[in-house]
Amino acid sequence: MKFLYVLLFAAVLTSCKSEKEQPAIAESEPIADNEMVVQQEEKFEITPISHATMVLNWDGTIIYVDPVGGAEAFAGKPSPDLILITDIHGDHLNLETLQAVSTDKTKMMVPQAVADKLPAEFDAQVDVLNNGDTKERYGFAVEAIPMYNLREEALKFHIKGRGNGYVIEKDEKRVYISGDTEDIPEMRALKDIDVAFVCMNLPYTMTELAAAKAVVDFKPKNVYPYHYRGSEGFSDVNKFKGWIMKSSASKDIKVVQLDWYPNKE
Repeated sequence: MKFLYVLLFAAVLTSCKSEKEQPAIAESEPIADNEMVVQQEEKFEITPISHATMVLNWDGTIIYVDPVGGAEAFAGKPSPDLILITDIHGDHLNLETLQAVSTDKTKMMVPQAVADKLPAEFDAQVDVLNNGDTKERYGFAVEAIPMYNLREEALKFHIKGRGNGYVIEKDEKRVYISGDTEDIPEMRALKDIDVAFVCMNLPYTMTELAAAKAVVDFKPKNVYPYHYRGSEGFSDVNKFKGWIMKSSASKDIKVVQLDWYPNKE
């Protein structure tokens, strides 16, 4: 009987030791409707709002990109720590929405053309970034990337130097937001992009094929087509994905489709 007790005690010790040696398993958070969660070692959530507008939750820091749509578009969303605005057009800049969603603690990064349109009430919150500038906020480095048109007939829409795309970086993770642009050299030259949001709509930006060729050049790990409604309807994001998948240089690129137009008209 004593021998049996010894064996049972040894088994209990072994079991406890085994449990302590097992790595902890993190439970995934539920994904809300119309929300894409890319979750590895850090928290990175993408919530598309509409067209060019999104909410990023990156390790608890809330970033609004081109917030438009009024307060109702952001109902139930946490208040932004940082707002990025790419351009002066109404699908990127809306004063009523900014006044509704921002707080006195919210910082904004904008190009000069946008700053010129903001009232004085935002002066203390605004960082002006010109193309090529970098600013750090909340542990993130934000670089302003050029965004502009190349086609002669489209030059009137976005001139070089007026608007910003952005690369946001933290802990060597890099996220690119194209803004309104064509497949410019500055986009094609990007390096080590983990997540890219790339526009495609005519006549204002570029075709699906031009966007696909640019993506194959700079090779982001994950690319999200967004801003794809033009004057004659929606661009074909399946063509965009298909062209990328056909390229021999794109084997490591993942195309992720989110619903940017939940209320399609």
